[in-house]
Amino acid sequence: MRNWLGWMLMLCLMMGWMVLSAKKRLPDGYPPSPDWGFYGHRQINFLSVFLLPPEMLVFFKPNIGYLSEHAVDPDKRRYLVPDEGPRHYIDLDRYGAYPYKALPRKWQDAVNKYTEDSLKKHGIVPWHVQVMQARLTRAFREKDASRILKYAADIGHYIADAHVPLHTSSNHNGQYTDQKGIHGFWESRIPELLAEQSFDLLNGHAQYIDDPGAFIWDRVLESAIAADSVLSIEKSLSARYPSDRRYAFENRNGVLVKQYSSAYTLAYHDLLNGMVERRMRQAIHSVASFWYTAWINAGQPRLDGLAGSFSPEDSTAFKTLNEAWRSGRQMLGRPED
Repeated sequence: MRNWLGWMLMLCLMMGWMVLSAKKRLPDGYPPSPDWGFYGHRQINFLSVFLLPPEMLVFFKPNIGYLSEHAVDPDKRRYLVPDEGPRHYIDLDRYGAYPYKALPRKWQDAVNKYTEDSLKKHGIVPWHVQVMQARLTRAFREKDASRILKYAADIGHYIADAHVPLHTSSNHNGQYTDQKGIHGFWESRIPELLAEQSFDLLNGHAQYIDDPGAFIWDRVLESAIAADSVLSIEKSLSARYPSDRRYAFENRNGVLVKQYSSAYTLAYHDLLNGMVERRMRQAIHSVASFWYTAWINAGQPRLDGLAGSFSPEDSTAFKTLNEAWRSGRQMLGRPED
């Protein structure tokens, strides 16, 4: 009997090893799939760490769990802070046609032309990334470990958002074209289904950014160019795809939820010709490069021995943030899905 049980245990272990080995290899410590809707942000911050130089890895690698977990804090703040929403997007189509020359790239020039309230109404992500970059640089200069981690996690989120095409469109969830739900379809469903299986997301090393403002505007404009394709390709696919096969019910953390079927998701991904993978890969490289640039501009302070400890006030703030997110209250400002 004991031999039989031992044989069965060995067989189960071997089968588990075979399944894991069949998956795409990623760095040690790669996190399991997190909560619905947060997967992409956590993965982007996590993988960005591996593009950093050794002088930064000595601090960022031991804190990779924090950087990954708190990559979603800005989304949670949307349930608590009224001004948080506009930091995640910019409706560029409200400013004419590409390349939107009517919209000044410098914040004060844009405020002088449109007023701050008007800009916030249509989103401010490229400007807020620059605000966060200045804060992160200052935290590096002061060797403030807790603020380095908080600002690095936050800026990773905003940079990732700037790489999402529908974060640059007023039709951000297909609400004007009868495509409600396409935001989460592109940003969450495709990565959750395919990233660990087939995406190649690690690319090179972090690079110094001479002009962070121009850099983030270039990424936003790339997203804007792709927004029409995100919408038109799905519209065309849905017109010829059997309606009863577009959706499926799947178990998510013990809850049965309706979402785009695997077959429909794969069909959309194929027609996008790898767009989601490319934008995620670019986002990872951009996040690492912004972190690296902040460190360089701060004078390349030594990070070995720096401890990322948080005050009781920080812990209370994290708890309040999670409570607001889990409370079921309505998101403040414009909903994204």
